[in-house]
Amino acid sequence: RLGEAAALQLGDIDFLRRQVHVRRQVQRREGDVDIRLPKYNSERTVHVPDALLQVLSEHVALGLPYDWLFAEVEDVPPHQNTVGYRWRTTLQRAGVTGVRLHDLRHFYASGLIASGCDVVAVQRALGHAKSTTTLTTYAHLWPTAEDRVRDAAAQLFDEVARSGEGTVRAE
Repeated sequence: RLGEAAALQLGDIDFLRRQVHVRRQVQRREGDVDIRLPKYNSERTVHVPDALLQVLSEHVALGLPYDWLFAEVEDVPPHQNTVGYRWRTTLQRAGVTGVRLHDLRHFYASGLIASGCDVVAVQRALGHAKSTTTLTTYAHLWPTAEDRVRDAAAQLFDEVARSGEGTVRAE
């Protein structure tokens, strides 16, 4: 979520355990910055890949003049309009159209599912209050029982065919 990313501080990144701790989010009301718990009180730990930690460490190495990981001018988190502008500018430079920043969240969720993560793991990673929210949004991406039976049968067939122990005879 944008507000959660905007509220990241260096102390939220645990480079040794390869984790990012989501502890707060930024909300803006009538020009004021309000720092509060994440949506639905979904404080959580997100397990992140080494490649992301490398990018974050390079960002940190540039020097952080403020407490916020992505602050620019003042010691306040970036405004969502600034982040949106940067996103649109980046897409334009890359020649990409039709991708919203929020689409990255769906991309992440679908990647977790494709890699075999269960609903609870995806729920926790996304910060959904209930697993039903995760299922309502992403149920179509999990393999069906029929898919699992088909895959298991294919694996069994391949193992038997490779072993040379079994022969198939038509009778």
